Amino acid sequence: MGSVPAVLVTGAAGYVGRLCVAALAQRLDELSVLVALDWTEVDASERLDGVVYEQGDICDHALKDFFREHGIDTVVHLASIVRAPKGAPADLAYRVDVLGTKNILEACEDSLATRLIVTSSGAAYGYHPDNPEWLDENDPLRGNEEFEYSKNKRLVETMLAQWREERPELQQVVFRPGTIVGADVHSPVTDLFEKPVMLGIIGSESPFVFIWDQDLVACLVDAVFSDKVGIYNQAGDGSLTPREIAQLLDKPYVPLPGSLVKAMLWTFKRLGLTENGPERVAFLRYRPVLSNRRLKEEYGYTPQLTSREAFEFYARARGLLR
Repeated sequence: MGSVPAVLVTGAAGYVGRLCVAALAQRLDELSVLVALDWTEVDASERLDGVVYEQGDICDHALKDFFREHGIDTVVHLASIVRAPKGAPADLAYRVDVLGTKNILEACEDSLATRLIVTSSGAAYGYHPDNPEWLDENDPLRGNEEFEYSKNKRLVETMLAQWREERPELQQVVFRPGTIVGADVHSPVTDLFEKPVMLGIIGSESPFVFIWDQDLVACLVDAVFSDKVGIYNQAGDGSLTPREIAQLLDKPYVPLPGSLVKAMLWTFKRLGLTENGPERVAFLRYRPVLSNRRLKEEYGYTPQLTSREAFEFYARARGLLR
């Protein structure tokens, strides 16, 4: 890249957003501006010197003016809803993930921004019994209608693909991470590992792939300062089955019939004891297992930690390893 990037990070107050802003702030002398945008205000005590913090909604059409005001040419788009807060509007995740991304794309076009770096998700492939053993970036994105997060990521990627076709002047880098783990991560997936037992589904050993948060952020930062484009799965080498995870955590592994788990979840959800319904069984049974071959061979980044090492790092930091 010839020019000095003017960078906007969306979702900057989120878990990955904070890490990304901190990493980019280490290289402020190589940026013309670093703007951290989120609908949540960042406390003054947590603000980093030299970073411009802005509070706003990525669905606001005034975003175009915001881009021009700061001269934004590079966007690291991390804003997404993994788990909606209690009492949130039913359409919040769709609004942020899908309509927010559409608004970002239009603001990029309006301001002649040239570079868009997006975190999608391995969930975009969907949770399906006929998923390949290892998913490649060319495998179809099918999502799941019953999983809002998975469905929204597929919709976002369909939109991104259309823009790549019609507006190639906006260079795109799309990362599809597996399960993100780090010292202070809390997600619907890591919730599974903090329970007293590790649940499984009889007849399914569908493994997890993990990406260390520092590896994910290293890729995002690299993408800001390079001219690489393309779509890349993000996962450490190898994978871990639920049974192996239970052994590492010294917890019982309890595989149950899928029909029983469905009935239990249906009951618990009706009683308000869980937000997960019967559709969660597919999530436990048919996880997308991501190949990182293209990340290593084509993008040129080899994750520092394997899936197992990344998981152990997380488990140790959370006090889950004896």
